[in-house]
Amino acid sequence: EVALVESGGGLVQPGGSLRLSCAASGFTFSNYTMNWVRQAPGKGLEWVSSISIGGSATLYAASVKGRFAISRDNVKNTLYLQLNSLKPEDTAIYYCARAKAPRTWCDGLTCVGERGQGTQVTVSS
Repeated sequence: EVALVESGGGLVQPGGSLRLSCAASGFTFSNYTMNWVRQAPGKGLEWVSSISIGGSATLYAASVKGRFAISRDNVKNTLYLQLNSLKPEDTAIYYCARAKAPRTWCDGLTCVGERGQGTQVTVSS
Protein backbone atom coordinates (compact mmCIF):
# COMPACT_ATOMS: atom_id res chain seq x y z
CA GLU A 1 0.00 0.00 0.00
CA VAL A 2 1.33 3.41 -0.98
CA ALA A 3 2.06 5.64 2.01
CA LEU A 4 3.35 9.23 2.00
CA VAL A 5 3.91 10.87 5.37
CA GLU A 6 4.81 14.55 5.54
CA SER A 7 6.46 16.28 8.47
CA GLY A 8 8.32 19.47 9.35
CA GLY A 9 5.56 22.05 9.17
CA GLY A 10 4.94 24.66 11.82
CA LEU A 11 4.53 28.31 12.67
CA VAL A 12 7.25 30.63 11.37
CA GLN A 13 7.69 34.38 11.09
CA PRO A 14 7.84 36.09 7.69
CA GLY A 15 11.31 35.73 6.25
CA GLY A 16 11.89 32.50 8.13
CA SER A 17 12.67 28.99 6.90
CA LEU A 18 11.35 25.46 7.25
CA ARG A 19 12.34 22.09 5.84
CA LEU A 20 9.55 19.69 4.99
CA SER A 21 10.09 15.94 4.64
CA CYS A 22 7.99 13.21 3.09
CA ALA A 23 8.68 9.58 3.93
CA ALA A 24 7.52 7.22 1.19
CA SER A 25 6.78 3.51 1.39
CA GLY A 26 4.82 0.81 -0.40
CA PHE A 27 6.23 1.48 -3.85
CA THR A 28 9.56 1.87 -5.66
CA PHE A 29 10.25 5.50 -4.79
CA SER A 30 13.09 5.86 -7.29
CA ASN A 31 10.74 5.08 -10.20
CA TYR A 32 8.47 8.08 -9.74
CA THR A 33 8.60 11.80 -10.31
CA MET A 34 7.61 13.41 -7.03
CA ASN A 35 5.81 16.68 -6.38
CA TRP A 36 4.86 19.10 -3.67
CA VAL A 37 1.42 20.68 -3.82
CA ARG A 38 -0.29 22.99 -1.33
CA GLN A 39 -3.72 24.22 -0.34
CA ALA A 40 -4.18 27.61 1.27
CA PRO A 41 -7.21 28.33 3.47
CA GLY A 42 -10.32 28.70 1.35
CA LYS A 43 -8.46 28.01 -1.91
CA GLY A 44 -7.95 25.12 -4.26
CA LEU A 45 -4.96 22.85 -4.59
CA GLU A 46 -1.86 24.51 -6.07
CA TRP A 47 1.13 22.73 -7.61
CA VAL A 48 4.42 23.93 -6.05
CA SER A 49 7.35 21.89 -7.39
CA SER A 50 8.43 18.70 -9.14
CA ILE A 51 11.60 16.62 -9.13
CA SER A 52 12.65 13.95 -11.58
CA ILE A 53 13.37 10.31 -10.78
CA GLY A 54 17.09 10.82 -10.27
CA GLY A 55 16.77 14.33 -8.89
CA SER A 56 18.64 16.07 -11.67
CA ALA A 57 15.63 17.98 -13.00
CA THR A 58 13.43 20.28 -10.94
CA LEU A 59 10.65 22.74 -11.67
CA TYR A 60 8.96 25.38 -9.55
CA ALA A 61 5.82 27.47 -9.61
CA ALA A 62 6.54 31.13 -10.28
CA SER A 63 5.26 32.04 -6.82
CA VAL A 64 8.01 30.03 -5.06
CA LYS A 65 10.89 30.01 -7.56
CA GLY A 66 14.11 31.24 -5.99
CA ARG A 67 12.79 30.70 -2.46
CA PHE A 68 11.96 26.97 -2.28
CA ALA A 69 14.19 24.00 -3.12
CA ILE A 70 13.01 20.46 -3.76
CA SER A 71 15.29 17.45 -3.31
CA ARG A 72 15.09 13.71 -2.79
CA ASP A 73 17.07 10.84 -1.28
CA ASN A 74 16.34 7.62 -3.15
CA VAL A 75 18.23 5.55 -0.56
CA LYS A 76 16.12 6.89 2.31
CA ASN A 77 12.94 7.02 0.16
CA THR A 78 12.41 10.58 1.29
CA LEU A 79 11.36 13.78 -0.48
CA TYR A 80 12.25 17.21 0.87
CA LEU A 81 11.19 20.81 0.39
CA GLN A 82 13.34 23.62 1.77
CA LEU A 83 11.25 26.75 2.28
CA ASN A 84 13.16 30.02 2.61
CA SER A 85 12.12 33.68 2.74
CA LEU A 86 8.64 32.63 3.72
CA LYS A 87 5.72 35.00 3.16
CA PRO A 88 2.26 35.04 4.76
CA GLU A 89 0.82 33.92 1.42
CA ASP A 90 2.81 30.69 1.72
CA THR A 91 0.49 29.66 4.56
CA ALA A 92 -1.07 26.36 3.49
CA ILE A 93 -1.20 22.65 4.03
CA TYR A 94 1.69 21.14 2.07
CA TYR A 95 1.33 17.69 0.54
CA CYS A 96 3.82 15.45 -1.21
CA ALA A 97 2.32 13.70 -4.20
CA ARG A 98 3.46 10.87 -6.41
CA ALA A 99 3.09 10.96 -10.17
CA LYS A 100 0.31 8.70 -11.42
CA ALA A 101 2.62 6.78 -13.75
CA PRO A 102 6.17 5.50 -13.12
CA ARG A 103 9.15 6.69 -15.14
CA THR A 104 7.18 9.65 -16.49
CA TRP A 105 7.86 13.35 -15.93
CA CYS A 106 5.04 14.99 -14.07
CA ASP A 107 4.49 18.63 -13.24
CA GLY A 108 1.13 20.12 -12.44
CA LEU A 109 -1.99 18.82 -10.80
CA THR A 110 -3.33 16.74 -13.68
CA CYS A 111 -0.63 14.08 -13.47
CA VAL A 112 -0.29 13.61 -9.70
CA GLY A 113 -1.85 10.66 -7.95
CA GLU A 114 -1.57 9.63 -4.33
CA ARG A 115 -0.65 12.24 -1.74
CA GLY A 116 -0.09 12.23 1.98
CA GLN A 117 -2.11 13.71 4.80
CA GLY A 118 -0.22 16.99 4.63
CA THR A 119 1.72 19.20 7.02
CA GLN A 120 0.56 22.68 8.03
CA VAL A 121 2.81 25.66 7.36
CA THR A 122 1.74 28.95 8.92
CA VAL A 123 3.66 32.15 8.23
CA SER A 124 2.69 34.91 10.62
CA SER A 125 4.23 37.48 12.90
